[in-house]
Amino acid sequence: MLGMTFALLLAAEAPATVEITEWQVPWEQSRPRDPYVAGPDEVWFVGQQAHYAAILTPSTGDMKRIDLPDNAGPHNIIVDDRGAWYAGNKAAHIGFIDPDDYSITKHMLPGDGRRDVHTMEFTSDGDIWFTAQGANQVGHFDAQTETIKLWDVPTNRARPYGLIVHNDLPWLTLFGTNKLATITANGELKEIQLPRDNNRPRRIGITSDGNLWYVDYVGGFVGRYNPETEMIDEWRAPAEARSMPYAMAVDDHDYVWFAETGVQPNRLVGFNTKTLEFTQPFEVESGGGTIRHMVFDKASQSLWFGTDANTVGRAKINHGEAVSSNQAP
Repeated sequence: MLGMTFALLLAAEAPATVEITEWQVPWEQSRPRDPYVAGPDEVWFVGQQAHYAAILTPSTGDMKRIDLPDNAGPHNIIVDDRGAWYAGNKAAHIGFIDPDDYSITKHMLPGDGRRDVHTMEFTSDGDIWFTAQGANQVGHFDAQTETIKLWDVPTNRARPYGLIVHNDLPWLTLFGTNKLATITANGELKEIQLPRDNNRPRRIGITSDGNLWYVDYVGGFVGRYNPETEMIDEWRAPAEARSMPYAMAVDDHDYVWFAETGVQPNRLVGFNTKTLEFTQPFEVESGGGTIRHMVFDKASQSLWFGTDANTVGRAKINHGEAVSSNQAP
């Protein structure tokens, strides 16, 4: 109706913050890493340098150690109702830990040469996609038939690294070059060129709008790749060239969280992918050394990570209260 004034309701979200808690791991210099939340009070992680898997009970701080085969070099662990699956990075296998008796079954990678399982993630039916950095391959483990299929990456020494699964297909970073990659629905490996020759994407995530996000470890950028338009945009991290962003995870508010490992102590930073603004950096009390991988747990609204300072950390996210205001046009 002409002459009527309309009030426009605007909601401004307060900047997100995190509250960081760390648990000291009792096995010295073991490089605890890649926590995986298996339940409300059950967090698995691996000790890369001491060849173990472990279970943390956050409410008590208790930790149970499960020794792995000699020189396993576990790099990553994921958990489902069947048990825990670890990446035997130095021993060419995917290992399964039975939750009842902690017995271990090894699924050996086929072929010769480097067979270094790196980062793994489940499909919806319980299969596993994984990267093999030194082998320059992407792999798929069929959990029912216990068979493994491998794809060679065309770019030499591309170093397949961080990986996520979306719609049961993998998206990954090629840390040895300035590319992302995926396996398409027809089973072909596709490489995606990123801007800047020195771009070195290390970890990857996806937001609810279907955009892929990565962190550039060398240049200190957060990047966005739109699979539909193939457009790429990048934003410089707060510590800029010193940032060395490494561990990364996306929360359910579409914030990209990452660890700036080029500064000491390491800092956690959030990037609001809707407003395109960074949060303030949050220092990790232990220093962190290098925070290599991070996961988001929706139930507890927390990020989980391991540190080279021999701790397992939790960063509980607070997105703040929405502040409403009435504003006339």
